[in-house]
Amino acid sequence: MSRLAASTPSNDDEGSSFFEKERDRLTTQIAAAFEDLLSQSNVLNRQLEQVAGVGRDFETVAALWGRFQDLMKEQQAEVDVAATDPHGVPGTGTALAGRASVLDRREEEK
Repeated sequence: MSRLAASTPSNDDEGSSFFEKERDRLTTQIAAAFEDLLSQSNVLNRQLEQVAGVGRDFETVAALWGRFQDLMKEQQAEVDVAATDPHGVPGTGTALAGRASVLDRREEEK
């Protein structure tokens, strides 16, 4: 029995050393996997920031074109109103042409 009792602790030492080695190996693998995960998430984060940055760049261009479109709509509305005005469309010279014809008519009447 003493041999068994003596051999049992040595088996436990070998078993616990295997356990400790296996634990250390798995801990190292888990740490490496976490480092890889952190690295990949940083890459993903940088790429998402780039995509968001490009989107922000297009927002300013879109706002500029939107403002241009609003301005064109306002001018078109002014032209539509001015076209119905008997004095003509401002900036085209038709108002002056209309006046000249009225002045010419007045002179002809005299």
